[in-house]
Amino acid sequence: MVVFCNGRRGLLFMEIRNIAIIAHVDHGKTTLTDALLRQTGVAEEGVSMDSNTLERERGITIYSKNAAIFYPSASSGKAVTKINIVDTPGHADFGSEVERVLRSIDSVLLIVDAQEGPMPQTRFVLKKSLELGLRPIVVINKIDKPAADPKRTEDQVLELFLELGATDEQADFPIVYCIGREGIAWNPAESRPASGGDLTPLLDTILKYVPPASNAAASGAALRAQPFNLGYDNFLGRLAICRVYEGSVRPGDQVFIKKPNGETRMGKISKIFTFKGLQKVEVGTNVAGLPAEASAEAGDIAMIAGLPDIFIGETIASDQGAEPLPAIAIDEPTITLNFLVNNSPFAGREGKFVTSRQIRDRLERELEVNVGLKVDFSANDSFKVSGRGELHIAILLENMRREGYEVQVSQPQVIFHEEKGKTLEPFEEVIVDTPQMYQGAIIERLGARKFAMMDMKVHENQVRLIFEGPTRGLLGYRNQFVLDTRGEGIMSSRVIGFRPYAGEIKRRQVGSMISMASGKALGFALWNLQERGLLYIGPGTEVYEGMVIGNTSKGEEMTVNPTKGKQLTNMRASGSDEAIMLVPPYILSIERGLEVMAEDEYLEITPESVRLRKQFLTELDRTRARR
Repeated sequence: MVVFCNGRRGLLFMEIRNIAIIAHVDHGKTTLTDALLRQTGVAEEGVSMDSNTLERERGITIYSKNAAIFYPSASSGKAVTKINIVDTPGHADFGSEVERVLRSIDSVLLIVDAQEGPMPQTRFVLKKSLELGLRPIVVINKIDKPAADPKRTEDQVLELFLELGATDEQADFPIVYCIGREGIAWNPAESRPASGGDLTPLLDTILKYVPPASNAAASGAALRAQPFNLGYDNFLGRLAICRVYEGSVRPGDQVFIKKPNGETRMGKISKIFTFKGLQKVEVGTNVAGLPAEASAEAGDIAMIAGLPDIFIGETIASDQGAEPLPAIAIDEPTITLNFLVNNSPFAGREGKFVTSRQIRDRLERELEVNVGLKVDFSANDSFKVSGRGELHIAILLENMRREGYEVQVSQPQVIFHEEKGKTLEPFEEVIVDTPQMYQGAIIERLGARKFAMMDMKVHENQVRLIFEGPTRGLLGYRNQFVLDTRGEGIMSSRVIGFRPYAGEIKRRQVGSMISMASGKALGFALWNLQERGLLYIGPGTEVYEGMVIGNTSKGEEMTVNPTKGKQLTNMRASGSDEAIMLVPPYILSIERGLEVMAEDEYLEITPESVRLRKQFLTELDRTRARR
């Protein structure tokens, strides 16, 4: 068994490998990670890396998470290696999670769908990996899909590597074929296992190509560790998830915390946890069948408690004169909106936390763990929140409403930069996969939103369209895209940087249908109104004056009375007993609300409701505001 000796501590410890799993959204990262955990015996059937409720509901990874597996097993008689795995989000809005994780690991598994090939987020995460000098292992997943073409996908991945400036060594990447759902992998030179296959070929590839994170020289040096993620515990407070680069650390150690500019303060470590499977296990604790650790050693990933003011990118050192590790840079936010106290007529009915102080405290807590977010607390009556995209903000709002908060938000706006007298705005690359019959509508819609088509690729009856254009043009478009492609299209995007202002974009083609009365909406009134546009509410919904209950197809604002009942008489007439046929309403979610709202509206979010309302509730106040 191969071990390293730390003479200063008198300890023996195993070899460590650190990898991150990166991919475009829904290419199978979490499914593959779950299979690795099960097959190495550190997780039971049914346990998943996507432990957050929102992640399970939406089927996407939102937060990066750590796990560790041990391979081969101790019973094999071979040297056991600890493999730390970081599962990263695939959606572009959570790109800040990916960036800081890549700094803490030594290689990546790049998962690519054998049918879809490289997508925008594949490009984003691969570009970050190559810039850091990492050598990826390419895993071509979902080989069992009907239209899977692994050879074509290999060629596309190689093209992407070369396009992104990969070195000769990086472009000579190992490839593994995989079906993550079935938990099997094999080498391209071999045929797919007929039965009884597992992920051993992938694990062997990891041991062969990922460099060891631990070595005797680093272990004998003074401590240097850097947090790349933060956690929170009700009893321990803030937790720093760190990569230990040099030395070792154990509970009770006095340390120096150094900012990238060299500013230093002292701290004392109270507890240290390392990862075994999905569990965080306190050092010194024995877990059946797994090696015990008395400290966190060089190369390991550990969770450290006792440093209440620690932040991502700072350096934890045992020597006051130690050189700080390079800072971790995070891409800037692209959209901003205001969070306000809910002051609608229905305020306080459902929420437990409704005051500005409570909202401020919640946003301050969020900033401790969500580094892609920025909040300006300077205004008295609102908080300016900036994030990486609509989904990034929507997830924060969804978490807040589930915790019992009431809040209302303004329409999202893109963040403009001024540089050398020019106005710059964020641009995005958009990749659309759609049946050919819908391509005309997509090109027309995106063209009107200042998007330029860069490429078109046709494969059988499917077409892939690649566009570049301003982020402003995408705000409010995703729902229209679903309608234009009858739900058959796939659209994904990534921010590609700031470019000169693209000019005026007319986003909103519809107007608002505004309630002029308070009460319960009646089916008869809605039956008459549904001809004028799309309704957001159904019969029996409580409404108030100034609440937006739908949109008007002609693009004009219309004040209506959704509480108006049918006139009853004792005379019978033709048509008086006509059956009411109501179209199902377009129920607002947080994301839908952020898409359809106008500049003079607020989205009201409570634990049980999402409502759209005018900033000025009465017709008189709105007229005055327009003047």
